[in-house]
Amino acid sequence: MKQIIIIGGGAAGFFCASNLNEKKYNITILEQNSDVLQKVKISGGGRCNVTHACFDPRELVQFYPRGNKELLSVFTKFQPGDTMEWFDQRHVPLKIENDNRTFPESNSSQTIINTFLNEVQNKKVEVKTKCSVKEIEKQDEKYLVKTSLGDFEADYIVYTTGSSPKSLKIIENLGHKIIDLVPSLFTFNIKDELLHDIPGTSFENAEISIPALKTEESGPLLITHWGLSGPAILKISAWEAISLAQSKYQFEIEVNFISKSMDEAEESFQNFRQSNPKKTIGQAKIFDITNRFWQKILSVSKIDLNKQISNISAKEMQKILDNLCRKKLKVTGKSTFKDEFVTAGGVDLKEINFKNMSSKLLPNFHIAGEVLNIDAVTGGFNFQACWSEGWLIAQHLNNLKI
Repeated sequence: MKQIIIIGGGAAGFFCASNLNEKKYNITILEQNSDVLQKVKISGGGRCNVTHACFDPRELVQFYPRGNKELLSVFTKFQPGDTMEWFDQRHVPLKIENDNRTFPESNSSQTIINTFLNEVQNKKVEVKTKCSVKEIEKQDEKYLVKTSLGDFEADYIVYTTGSSPKSLKIIENLGHKIIDLVPSLFTFNIKDELLHDIPGTSFENAEISIPALKTEESGPLLITHWGLSGPAILKISAWEAISLAQSKYQFEIEVNFISKSMDEAEESFQNFRQSNPKKTIGQAKIFDITNRFWQKILSVSKIDLNKQISNISAKEMQKILDNLCRKKLKVTGKSTFKDEFVTAGGVDLKEINFKNMSSKLLPNFHIAGEVLNIDAVTGGFNFQACWSEGWLIAQHLNNLKI
């Protein structure tokens, strides 16, 4: 029987192994850590954001800053609906939440991990943990995989190591080009009086722009102890990962906390003033923001909270609306978004055949997962790429005539 060695016991590696024909191959997974599927375990705060309920491949690829063109053909063969069916067939019910993120009904990533462990156990896949790969040598028709647990011979390699520099060096030594790694999905460190002392304050839909890059995103926003986080920030950090790395994470953003234009905001203000002329500005509930944040806006705008709204001057109103709708903030660094840590960069996509995820440079060598220069915004998309790529590899290998 031919030997397949899967290097990396994460999402892509396990999904590939779970779909391989064990009657045709001996299958071994090599994982350098003591536990497999570590990212699956912590994803979605330990609930595991399995996928995203977006069933049109053309729509789906819009969530991938890198890899969107290449993944279109991949998703036409295996997309989130197929993922959901796959788990359903294995009696793992999934649920779609309001934002279309999809989780196991159990709300536990362990459910997903156990499903994979059962699959590979039933297929008699050998899983070797604490097995660190040092080098891969091409030998005639086979590969020699040198590891901390000795040497392994493989007819086929499936390389799903994630994006550690060591694993990228190994594949670079085999001739693949590596695009430099930069972090993607991170929060912004900002020191500003407006954000000071109000961590936990959130906004349902804010607009964030980076004027220097002529780019903007919208979505939920969260004030943290360090600055700003939430989907709007994470999205813009993913799309602009390379530019922001080049700026050394020193740049200016503009925030519209209420997603209203200055004209719309002024109209809301004037309407409220006409209806409630005697109210103090501190008690005015004009916009859909927390009272705490409103007081902060008034404080940084140097407005007396006890002033009647009818006595607010045009200049004072302008200051308030500027801080609400076009507040400029200096970003002075980043913090990793721990649950969804992702990198941009990795194996150059030009060197991959996306019909079956095979290397164009190395025979019988397949590559999937985060080791590729593919990444997505948060919401289950990074896992979906892993499932789809792993499935394609398994189908290709299952259909080979050997």
